Amino acid sequence: MSIIKVENLTFSYTTDADNVFENVSFVIDTDWKLGFVGRNGKGKTTLLNLLQGKFVYNGKITYSVKFDYFPYEINDKRQITIDILTEICPEAEEWQFYKELSLLQVDIDVLWRSFETLSNGEQTKVLLASLFLKEQNFLLIDEPTNHLDIAGREIVAKYLKSKKGFIVVSHDRTFLDSCIDHILSLNRKSVTVQKGNFSTFWINKQQQDEFELQRNDQLKRDIQRLQQSAKRVSAWSNKIESTKTQSFDSGYVGHCAAIMMRGAKALEKRKLRAIDEKKELLLDLEEIEDLKISPLQYHSPTLYRLKDLSITYGDVTVCKNITLEIKSEQVIAIRGKNGSGKSSLLKLLAGYEINFVGEFWKGRDIVVSYVPQDTSGLYGTLDDYAYENGVDVTQFKTILRKLDFDRSMFEKDISTYSAGQRKKVCIARSLCQKAHLYIWDEPLNYI
Repeated sequence: MSIIKVENLTFSYTTDADNVFENVSFVIDTDWKLGFVGRNGKGKTTLLNLLQGKFVYNGKITYSVKFDYFPYEINDKRQITIDILTEICPEAEEWQFYKELSLLQVDIDVLWRSFETLSNGEQTKVLLASLFLKEQNFLLIDEPTNHLDIAGREIVAKYLKSKKGFIVVSHDRTFLDSCIDHILSLNRKSVTVQKGNFSTFWINKQQQDEFELQRNDQLKRDIQRLQQSAKRVSAWSNKIESTKTQSFDSGYVGHCAAIMMRGAKALEKRKLRAIDEKKELLLDLEEIEDLKISPLQYHSPTLYRLKDLSITYGDVTVCKNITLEIKSEQVIAIRGKNGSGKSSLLKLLAGYEINFVGEFWKGRDIVVSYVPQDTSGLYGTLDDYAYENGVDVTQFKTILRKLDFDRSMFEKDISTYSAGQRKKVCIARSLCQKAHLYIWDEPLNYI
């Protein structure tokens, strides 16, 4: 067991005037299974990079462990998987790889295939297996669930629960509840560390929010009452002051005026103190605003019709014998294992060139709004992006504000956004578009 200690950490990127962290302090134990949560763009990945010594910062970070980072960067994905794993963990023996992969329910045959032929889920699992074999290192796991199906998430959660000594970043509450014993939270204006899983943290946060809301209401009433009292005292003081020249006992009148003045100053101090207390509240309160979608009406109830359709890549059939009708006003979820062709099917519906056999019918002049799974290629300003996609800039930015975008983000290049922020850009654009069908591929990845 050892300690990772962060003291008065302050950091900002050279291209950004705003601090990502300001005087942040916390302590964590390297034996913990630590969940790491926070809003998109608040600095989770940045903090992991700071722990690895990648940036210059103010403050102090002390530790006595070596860090490994997931996802591990593979330079040549054409290599055989066993060679990549041996490169990552040269001290491990082959039987140890077998053991770890069995825990992750991965067929050991993947070790003898090139890494690029593995599904995203298989790649995630084999990399985690190799990194956890480096037993003396502390593992920083960034968003491991984004390319895993539901069963895969359960398997990885069970695997992590059997380990210790890691930080895992995830937005999947169920996943975190299944594998962590402490939680580190980047809140709006603070950083907290507490024992328990996500549900424990969320209950505590809701109780704190409720307490602060009640305290905030009380302070509002106190401030209003003090303001009214101050006005009355001021009026009385002015009235007494005006009688000084008319009174036979000006000393007594002056004495009364002085008492009134001291009372007014005391009221003002109490009011300022109440306002200062109020400023300390609601800083970490999470607000949720409604989003709206406004689909176009189509002249026919049926938008698409598929019968015995199969999608192929060369000699490989990724899905087959799909029979499906998509009708107006339906809300359809597509579920399936990693590599089962979900994204390929969605791309076909969205109008991409996808090889298939079977029947595929699409209604005439159907308008589709598509949010892709991969948003890594986005760049440029939000204004340019809105113009290129034919959406109203004001509406687009209003939706982004509802999705927790600070106005300072509006001036930055989209390529500098976090993965979650880029996904939100695509969702906001889609919500601005009028369409007969909205197709969203893994819209909650990174969010």
